[in-house]
Amino acid sequence: MAQHAAKIPTWEALFTLSSAQLRESGVEPARARRYLLWWRERFRNGLVGIGGDLTEVEKGVAELRIVEVPSNRASDQVATLSKDPGTRKVVVNTKLTVAAMPDPANPVDNTKEIGIVPPPKIDAASAKAVKGIKIVRGNTIGGTGVEYIKGHPGVARLRVQDGLWEQRRGHKVDGGERRQAEVRAKRRAQERKDSR
Repeated sequence: MAQHAAKIPTWEALFTLSSAQLRESGVEPARARRYLLWWRERFRNGLVGIGGDLTEVEKGVAELRIVEVPSNRASDQVATLSKDPGTRKVVVNTKLTVAAMPDPANPVDNTKEIGIVPPPKIDAASAKAVKGIKIVRGNTIGGTGVEYIKGHPGVARLRVQDGLWEQRRGHKVDGGERRQAEVRAKRRAQERKDSR
């Protein structure tokens, strides 16, 4: 949608223009207008993409960390290899603590890192889990756009980048759902003919 940014003059216009007005301003094809209007409604309803609920963001980068919080759920009362009894692990957004944010213009100066000590258990009220991010294999943060920090298990970054919130459209396989059997039958017939 970045190619259509110049066609929408203000934020107010973005939230008030109709589909016909968007067409007049040059937002083509209709698929792009529908996508824009769909995201506008999602935003109005509070349904934002991954990282939309982050509070600690500096220069388009947010740090994510796995922490343990107290839990009363029955499944969390048993200790496991990766967590204590009566706790559960969640991914929270914290202030940036790793200083190694490489600067493309001057990569040599930013190579020092601040050591990270795993945080203590925090109370459940202050731990707001990040939506769209999950814990994989016990101590790894997973999700779209997550960047791992070498040497710091349980810590990752989420950086603003093009396509992070994009909802990709599916693609048709063998003519789509309706024609799939017909297209595959024709292909098999052609392969039999060619093999003779």
